[in-house]
Amino acid sequence: MITLRYHIISIAAVFLALAVGVVLGTSSVSAGLLNAVSGEKQELQAQVDQLSAERAQFKAQADAADRFDTTVAPMAVQGQLTGRSVVLISSADTGDDQRAAMTKLLRDSGADITGEVRLGEALTNPDRTDQLRGVVTQLLPAGVQLPTAADPGTLAGGLIGPLTLVNPQTGQPQAADDARAAALSGLAGGGYATASEGLRPAQLAVVLTGGRLEGDNAADRATALARFATQIDRSGQGAVLAGTSGSADGRGAVGVARVDPAMSSSLSTVDNAETGAGRVAAVMAAREQADRQSGHYGVASSAQGPVPGTRGAS
Repeated sequence: MITLRYHIISIAAVFLALAVGVVLGTSSVSAGLLNAVSGEKQELQAQVDQLSAERAQFKAQADAADRFDTTVAPMAVQGQLTGRSVVLISSADTGDDQRAAMTKLLRDSGADITGEVRLGEALTNPDRTDQLRGVVTQLLPAGVQLPTAADPGTLAGGLIGPLTLVNPQTGQPQAADDARAAALSGLAGGGYATASEGLRPAQLAVVLTGGRLEGDNAADRATALARFATQIDRSGQGAVLAGTSGSADGRGAVGVARVDPAMSSSLSTVDNAETGAGRVAAVMAAREQADRQSGHYGVASSAQGPVPGTRGAS
């Protein structure tokens, strides 16, 4: 006879069986998923290991190439700037290593380095444009005329250019010694630029900068540097704007200069000055400027070639 107790036991048995089945099924599925995930993890790890090895190999090759370029660079530029004088100007984001390497190679080329000017962050700060305009007007030496443009880069270049470069027609300084010293002292006091002791005006200028600028007003600061270098170029026999990797981007000074015909038609640029090849290009571009020619060199798509004489080369 089927009793209530039998029904209860039967129902309990059914639920127990279901529970056991769920547990067993879940364990089976989980084990399968774990096996699959473990296999994919091992495969991905193998890919990561391979990519890491390839990256290490490419870096080693790049380092070896740069060491080779740096070793042969003095021979490549030997005599390029013999009898020429050069002033080195560097932006606030230029590293000491970059400045030292460029200085050495300029000396290897035979150039007479007349001094160095280091630009301060205040010079390209859009918030200090009005202050800069007043300082430039106050410090302008007698006989020097400012450009008509009122942007900070052109204004600063309109003052620093005549202070650091000789007149391209006469070869004579554009400011008296005492006026030059007073103006450079005023720029240093305002945080705009500092000059090395005993700086003399030169024929040519190499303007060093970093890569792609970041942060607030990055595009404005890059534009200010590009226009500054352009005005420096107009103040003497010529100038080269040399930046590091990323400088040819839209937020890099080199990139800004290259897309503006008013700048790119006369100013020379280099976009890989952190490398031996880039520094060679900068020296050779300075020689081109002395010969009243210009060009754009490096590895970016906007470059005309790796170095002067290789325009159109891939």
